[in-house]
Amino acid sequence: MSTVTKASGALKSVDYEVFGRVQVLSGIHVVYVLTLIVLFHYFSHQYTEEEAKKLGVVGWVKNTSQGTVTGQVQGPEDKVNEMKSWLSKVGSPSSRIDRTNFSNEKEIPKLDFTGFSTRY
Repeated sequence: MSTVTKASGALKSVDYEVFGRVQVLSGIHVVYVLTLIVLFHYFSHQYTEEEAKKLGVVGWVKNTSQGTVTGQVQGPEDKVNEMKSWLSKVGSPSSRIDRTNFSNEKEIPKLDFTGFSTRY
């Protein structure tokens, strides 16, 4: 269960899509590609989930077929802004972020999620 409460200020929701080297691995022998991609997906999502939990925001993350990472973050405005900064500038250790698009940013009356998860 999330410990996010409205006491921290207005609740916000924002959708995001991260572009760059955020999920694709290149130059790897074909025999290892599937295993490494699965591990990479796990670790890139793991870092996103860990950061979200550390900040106390909820939502989800997912790899797209276009090679980007997309998701939604909800929580107190200041914490959502911190997560937006992390998604734009930091990401997982093996990622290279070219740009992050944010959309549908809005104030919400309540959270739609109880935690942060990976979608497949």
